[in-house]
Amino acid sequence: MASTKRLAAARQNWRQAGLRYYAYSHFLKDLFGFRVQKVSIDGGFTCPNVDGAVAIGGCAFCDNRSFSPSRRVPRQSVLEQIDDGIRRIKLRYKCDHFLGYFQPATNTYAPVQRLRPLYEAAVSHPQVVGVAIGTRADCAPDEVLDLLEEIASRTYLSVEYGLQTIHNRSLDWMNRGHHHDAFLDVLERSRGRGFEICAHVILGLPGESHDDMMATARELARLGVDAVKIHNLYAVKNTPLADQVAAGEVELMARGDYVQAVVDFLERTPPGVVVDRIGGEAPPDYFVGPAWCLDKPAVRDAIRAEFESRDTWQGRLVDQSLSPSQ
Repeated sequence: MASTKRLAAARQNWRQAGLRYYAYSHFLKDLFGFRVQKVSIDGGFTCPNVDGAVAIGGCAFCDNRSFSPSRRVPRQSVLEQIDDGIRRIKLRYKCDHFLGYFQPATNTYAPVQRLRPLYEAAVSHPQVVGVAIGTRADCAPDEVLDLLEEIASRTYLSVEYGLQTIHNRSLDWMNRGHHHDAFLDVLERSRGRGFEICAHVILGLPGESHDDMMATARELARLGVDAVKIHNLYAVKNTPLADQVAAGEVELMARGDYVQAVVDFLERTPPGVVVDRIGGEAPPDYFVGPAWCLDKPAVRDAIRAEFESRDTWQGRLVDQSLSPSQ
């Protein structure tokens, strides 16, 4: 279990380490004392805006095969997926400890009786030191939150809710099937349960101005989430977004504009909020654009350079009274 004291201590020293923003890798190393990598797990879930519960067709940008290798091959058991993922990760990184990341689709969208054995299998793996679960704001009833609280009492747990934006018109465009009030509701019901609350945000949504994106940043600062995951809107094949890009109806964000927006966003993000990610990409076989986001190191370097050129940092423009308690 990651104690409250350990979590608080891990949130203290990123500025002293000379960082410009509070990177997740830094937080995990401070928390555990060693490098930790995420290994993707596919629980075989769908989403309520795919199966017709709230909509059909899924989000306008979404093809789960582009987000997770497991959707491109026959699905294995949870433990087999972890072992296979560890083998692949070890080809690139020297790492012996991992977070089991339930990634594709909506990973709380099932009865507790189905969820529990999947989560327990991940926790039981000897190299897994914690779990991350990606889900939707409208798919976390109290009985599921009770289960997550129980898991969090035994291991580190991060629950990633797909906020995407605070603007309901954008949620309607993406066929999300819920509005911002669903996020507000699940946030309040998730507080104090011992797991980290991460908000997933997309920058560059059609029709959103720079001011709109900064409004989302300010709202997250006010709400006091524990972590944020940011990426640009990108298009993958066989999605409504890909069709809109091809028809010239949607223009995807240029790299320079995205870099500026990320730094502006993080200046408005409280310093105690962990930054889980600052970019996204998809496998080339599924990818439509923009091409620049396939070079993740270059995007990271450009964001760091922008921080340096401004001599700024995460939280510089935050009203400190809004910051989560440290």
